[in-house]
Amino acid sequence: MKKLTVMMLCLGFIMTACAQTSAEKDVAKAVETLRKAMLDGNRAGLENIAAADLSYGHSSGRIQNKQEFVNTLVTGESDFVTLNFSEQTIKVVGETALVRHRLWGDTNDGGKPGKVNLGILLVFQKQKGEWKLLARQAYKI
Repeated sequence: MKKLTVMMLCLGFIMTACAQTSAEKDVAKAVETLRKAMLDGNRAGLENIAAADLSYGHSSGRIQNKQEFVNTLVTGESDFVTLNFSEQTIKVVGETALVRHRLWGDTNDGGKPGKVNLGILLVFQKQKGEWKLLARQAYKI
């Protein structure tokens, strides 16, 4: 019975991986690039993944442009100690991708420890062959 269960789980994972299109895989890589850059506060990585016209919405209602988004993470005003994404879905429509996931982790914003657990909608746009973050909106769960 254990072997059958393991085989069914493996088959499910394989079918899920095969069901993902090439564009969806590329978007998933861009999301992971974003996650790592946010976690590291990496200016070059953040500037590269974000579109020039970025609109970055927080669950508090605060909206940032690209420069504000990057500076907040680079300066440590917003500092992720851990950053995890789960329950992710990706839908690609032409040159636009909609990504939904749950964001959770530990923060140290301005030296003050905290925890975060949010729902996220990301909008990526393919620009000059690369997926760029065009918009993000967080919401409280």
